[in-house]
Amino acid sequence: MVKIVSPISHREVEAVNTDFEAKSEPWVTYDLSDGTVLKIRTLVTGIMRLEGEHDAGGNPVYTVSTQVVIRVVSSPKELRGPATSPMTPPGRVSTGGPEIR
Repeated sequence: MVKIVSPISHREVEAVNTDFEAKSEPWVTYDLSDGTVLKIRTLVTGIMRLEGEHDAGGNPVYTVSTQVVIRVVSSPKELRGPATSPMTPPGRVSTGGPEIR
């Protein structure tokens, strides 16, 4: 258990990790005004129940950790360009992996 601040009571409460099973994690498709098509999926990475906290209906309150995955399906030619390289701090050589000394 960990302690977190409740979004309802604004007090510090115990949060209990809760096991879960995803029944479905569908991709949602978005057509953007610039002509790009995106597919987006939200993955739940963790769920915790806030001990002693309940909503207006008396249901337990949960906090959910997520990761958002975004995939560009297509984009107009005029928006496309060369891949942007990750920044390497000045004076450092990128090794492409963890640095071992």
